[in-house]
Amino acid sequence: MGDFEKDKEHVFSKPVRAGKRTYFFDVKATRANEFYLTITESKKKFQDDGSFFFEKHKVFLYKEDFEKFMEGLQETLDYIRSNQPDITPRAEENTNHNTGSSNSFSDVDFDSLGS
Repeated sequence: MGDFEKDKEHVFSKPVRAGKRTYFFDVKATRANEFYLTITESKKKFQDDGSFFFEKHKVFLYKEDFEKFMEGLQETLDYIRSNQPDITPRAEENTNHNTGSSNSFSDVDFDSLGS
């Protein structure tokens, strides 16, 4: 795959730092120009000699699964909030620039990614 094709496949990226981890939400395009999402967890690991590497785990999410994924994620988050309501955000979460007052993912329109 040439450099132009590689650049075309990568459409959007949103890194989210969360403690010792960074999550990358990357929108990419297939050869047919259909968008899909990759979610990557990256964690810095140290070796005995002091050097480090990044351990990465990746999930691919395709547009036909967006709605079910979001429903499952929302139900899971609602369960956690209902059954463990004393969870407080980490310090770095308090400094993000999210202007919305809700932590809900239900307002995200993932269907528009595929159109």
